[in-house]
Amino acid sequence: MHAVILAGGKGVRLRPYTTALPKPLVPIGDSHAILEIVLRQLAASGFRRCTLAIGHLGNIIRAYVGDGSQWGLEVDYVTEDSPLGTMGPLLNMIGQLPEHFLVMNGDVLTDLDFADVLRKHTGSGAPLTIATYARTVSIDFGVLTTEDGQVVGFTEKPSMDYRVSMGVYGVSRPALARYTPGLPLGFDELVLDLLAAGRHPRAYDFDGYWLDIGRPDDYDRANADFGSLRGLLLKGA
Repeated sequence: MHAVILAGGKGVRLRPYTTALPKPLVPIGDSHAILEIVLRQLAASGFRRCTLAIGHLGNIIRAYVGDGSQWGLEVDYVTEDSPLGTMGPLLNMIGQLPEHFLVMNGDVLTDLDFADVLRKHTGSGAPLTIATYARTVSIDFGVLTTEDGQVVGFTEKPSMDYRVSMGVYGVSRPALARYTPGLPLGFDELVLDLLAAGRHPRAYDFDGYWLDIGRPDDYDRANADFGSLRGLLLKGA
């Protein structure tokens, strides 16, 4: 089983923490970087090969991870000379990847079973599988429904339920066949193209722990949670 970790972003929303460190290496708790937790989880799930797509401050990630042997992994690297989006880095390594593989962001804190995502994806025949999580979004305003200049409905501060992408995907090589290596490719573009072609992605619904370390508030919450969640996140790792 092969995993690709996307670790090339600048982490702009997480500044000032990412001024000197790449986002996947910001510390969680007192002894682990986010990326270390992810690599430990992948190894415990049975993954043996991992490719890191690096860019901003990538030399620091190389120095920290090395060849991955300390976690029982074989780690190699692909470098982005310019931003390529979420899926663009995969095009430059497509010949080195198996038919089906896992792709994930390098800043995700979760107890998701990565191996099961890949197994379910491989068995589904879908070009893409998206791990999804339930989110409730609260609207802080009274919401009006209008028709022809008249108010015909009103809801006071409603809540709306969505399923959102967790930043973890099962991908099959044919899903990427039409795209040109070296050009940017976003997750949004890939999904919309697949839908337009009638090649519907599969959803892998998850209801455990998930936190995307995107903003300082998220990072503070991750550190606050980690003491009680260490055993859950690092079980078997």
